Amino acid sequence: MKIREILNCTLLLLVGCWMFGQPSPVTPAPASRQDVLRLFDVMQNREQVRRTMESMVSQSQALMRQQIRERNPKITDEELAELDQDAEEMWKNFPVDQMLEDAVPVYQKHLTKTDVDAMISFYSSPTGRKLLREMPAIMSEGMQAMYPDIQKHMDAAMQRIEEKARKQQQRKKPAPKPDPSPSA
Repeated sequence: MKIREILNCTLLLLVGCWMFGQPSPVTPAPASRQDVLRLFDVMQNREQVRRTMESMVSQSQALMRQQIRERNPKITDEELAELDQDAEEMWKNFPVDQMLEDAVPVYQKHLTKTDVDAMISFYSSPTGRKLLREMPAIMSEGMQAMYPDIQKHMDAAMQRIEEKARKQQQRKKPAPKPDPSPSA
């Protein structure tokens, strides 16, 4: 019985040594903060965000002006210009650098160093640089193409909300009280 136990222990020891001696699957190295920031630089994220936001501001201002005029027909051009100025000021002071800084841990969570290095290679290539150059126009033209459908959807949603609000108001109105005078 002792020999059997010794053989079992020896076998377990040999299997354990063999298993632990095998090279473990390589865990990909996570992307470092510097890797992600380098990717952002190659992708020209700061400039891309600013250009995209400029394009979106002009698109959204047209939509906003139309909706404001529909809801408040008496609004003056001066008042609309003031609202436009407020919107432009808001976008001008938008904290792009802080947004990118906040995005670093998200990129680190989802991308390895190998992923980031491959993306840097792509965005450094002629095709990658072209994509970066064309992206603002693609986004702007895409928004223009989608605008009619977005407007229809927004109008339909506003109609549903307004109808629901009317129904809720009607339910809240007290029922007329019956006339207490005796009928003949």
